[in-house]
Amino acid sequence: MYYAPCMCQYSLQYQYPYYFNNPVYYSGGWSEGAISQDELEHLNRMAFLQSLNGKVKDHGPHPYVVNINDAAKENNTYRTAIWTGPHLQVTLMSIDVGGDIGLEVHPNNDQFLRIEQGRGVVRMGNNKNNLTFEKQVRKDSAIMVPAGTWHNVINAGNVPLKLYSIYAPPHHPYGTIHRTKAEAIAEE
Repeated sequence: MYYAPCMCQYSLQYQYPYYFNNPVYYSGGWSEGAISQDELEHLNRMAFLQSLNGKVKDHGPHPYVVNINDAAKENNTYRTAIWTGPHLQVTLMSIDVGGDIGLEVHPNNDQFLRIEQGRGVVRMGNNKNNLTFEKQVRKDSAIMVPAGTWHNVINAGNVPLKLYSIYAPPHHPYGTIHRTKAEAIAEE
């Protein structure tokens, strides 16, 4: 029996394996048995990229499902909103090597950040001149920032820091895309 992932338009919604009794042709050639984990991850990533059709858009406030890990890792913009509802917003972020989010405060927004790739440092405090909280962060770290807390996340690694952020309530306008940090600063 041979294993091949579904590469149809529903591949992101239905990621269950499909089994066939015959060898299967996929973009990498004919299967000679089970597809390796690396090949499967590559095919799933390609399906994800194909589903984006080269465009990332804000899907809110409509029902939406995404592999957030893949979405965060594939994002190359400083900030892109992928879902904005009346009470919540999800953005993807990519912080360049040596870069940072920038010291900021959201007076009316709680914020959740999750690191999907890379490592860094998060600093927080009650005012911008007194950041008394500092922690190392890396892949799978979750950061909770209470409303009114000054904070910054700095990329301390040698690859782009990939993360997603959840704001409650939404902080950026629907459909926000900031290709660079400079573009984000100019717009805000």
